[in-house]
Amino acid sequence: MTILEPFGARLRHAMDTRGPLCVGIDPHAALLTSWGLGDDIAGLERFSRTVVEALADRVAVLKPQSAFFERFGSRGIAVLEQAVADARAAGTLVLMDAKRGDIGSTMAAYASAFLDKDSPLFSDAVTVSPYLGFGSLRPALDAARISGAGVFVLALTSNPEGAEVQRSIAANGRSLAQVILDHIADENEGAEPLGSVGAVVGATLDEAGVDLGINGPLLAPGIGAQGATAADLRRVFGSAVADVVPSVSRGVLKHGPSVAALRAAAARAAGELAAAIG
Repeated sequence: MTILEPFGARLRHAMDTRGPLCVGIDPHAALLTSWGLGDDIAGLERFSRTVVEALADRVAVLKPQSAFFERFGSRGIAVLEQAVADARAAGTLVLMDAKRGDIGSTMAAYASAFLDKDSPLFSDAVTVSPYLGFGSLRPALDAARISGAGVFVLALTSNPEGAEVQRSIAANGRSLAQVILDHIADENEGAEPLGSVGAVVGATLDEAGVDLGINGPLLAPGIGAQGATAADLRRVFGSAVADVVPSVSRGVLKHGPSVAALRAAAARAAGELAAAIG
């Protein structure tokens, strides 16, 4: 069995060579329609194949949103499996946006689905929710370490509703988001060049208001359709901006189904990010 380098090291290399851009694969019904495709398995397959063909050899990360495939049942999952395999074979890292969170054997089963190298859905990383307690993520953290994969933990999300939970004050007097970030920093202690446990921190925030020095990657959704721009990254992330993985979905995907147009849109986004981050 091939042993992968730790995800953090592979991500750092991809960001340094391809730039930090992450593009979502979000085949929601309106986007399929705008591409002239049916909201069906054939449309889903064409959409996914086109995005992978256009971008997998040039962006650091592709991020399929699992829900948009799951809504089609087993046939949709089969399309997702193929998209993951094709994207990884073409050289990009795949971050499965599944936001799973549970306890015990159920969390272990989620970890097996996305982080076991023998699983057909094995991805380089997966998003998880810590709101049953950070310790509930242990099966995913352990599985990721064994397989060389990564985990991105929700901390300060880009949706406005998130603040009522994530900004609440925990028993130790810190915000819940900071408690989560502290746990992540502990997981990444001593890792070089970058830890494999990341945090999800929205680029839409007025200010982070937390310590983002987690020695791990910071997935930054919200650029484009949710209102954030590349110029917001340095303001929100400050000295941690070099570890930010900015996520753009509709801002790139709306230019399909042309492969050339998708590539041009991704190149523009990458240029804006480079100018903003430096």
